[in-house]
Amino acid sequence: MNAAAPHLAQLGAFARPAGSAAADEARRYCARVLRDAGFDVSERQFEYSQFAGSWAAPAAGFVVPLVASLIVLASRAGASPRALGLAAVGAAIVIVTALRYVGGAGVLGLPIMRARGVNLQAVHGRDEPRVWLVAHLDSKWQPVSMLMRVAGVVVAVLGLIGVAICVFLPTFGNAAPIFAGITWLGGIPLMLSIVGSDNHGTLDNASGVAAVLAAAEQLPRSRSIGVMITDAEELALAGARAWAGAARPAIALNCDSIDDTGSLTVMYTGREPVPVVAAIRKAAAPAGEPLRVMRLIPGILTDSVALARAGWQTVTLSRGDLRTLQRIHTRGDTLAAMRGTGIPVAADVLVRAALELS
Repeated sequence: MNAAAPHLAQLGAFARPAGSAAADEARRYCARVLRDAGFDVSERQFEYSQFAGSWAAPAAGFVVPLVASLIVLASRAGASPRALGLAAVGAAIVIVTALRYVGGAGVLGLPIMRARGVNLQAVHGRDEPRVWLVAHLDSKWQPVSMLMRVAGVVVAVLGLIGVAICVFLPTFGNAAPIFAGITWLGGIPLMLSIVGSDNHGTLDNASGVAAVLAAAEQLPRSRSIGVMITDAEELALAGARAWAGAARPAIALNCDSIDDTGSLTVMYTGREPVPVVAAIRKAAAPAGEPLRVMRLIPGILTDSVALARAGWQTVTLSRGDLRTLQRIHTRGDTLAAMRGTGIPVAADVLVRAALELS
């Protein structure tokens, strides 16, 4: 049995929605493991709005196709291209601004659907860590998989582009209703992206927490490397946003969804953090692991997104393939579907990279 298997069995056998008694129990388990590994452990409470994580995607899945359809109807009713262009630009500004607020500052500040979350912080000694290992503890179920949600975003965007081309190039005007229909097709997975707890969240993200705990147990107590187990990641990255707002930017190695099969993958958002990626490449080499480096796929959010926007050098370490994306957030994400064989390698990579960067 690998060293991480008990952690996966303990954390990945039940759902852990943010704010639940199960999440509290899982957090207490993580605290015990980290204290036994020599860390000073403390809880960091924060308040946030559940609205973005619960309803932003369904709302966007309805509003964006609706606006595209209204523009097409106005075009076929004889509205001038200039008027349509102004309306489209205005609608785009309003939608983007609303989504940026609801999915950004509004996650912590929106005065509706308020809730309290708890991040778990662990450090060695009194020095402020330069490097943090990060993983989110909460889980969620949705009627559609992450793969379907990503596909929905891509299809909706392609439909919008098609509508714009048809509206402003009369030669293609007859195809506008088809592209409007495509935006509705893409919007369906987003509209179905409601939040529940009908799975174990073993892959997403008991596996990532297990890898971080296994790595923490291997770290020398003399090195100032921190661990942050975040809460409410599945609700628009609330825990990472709260932590980023209160902490000095540093380096964060986020671990999210470590499957048994597939490629070890490093994902980033914004500008590539070259030193961090180089350290992980070096760390993966002794295990003979081919490392795939890529930008985060549109429609996928990880704690690294919130941290990068706050000025952190950060990446997300994952492992899997298309079948992994098909399982995340579905009823198939259970302990029975995983052996945890990819977790020890991920933990070793985290240890070597953290020591290199610290």
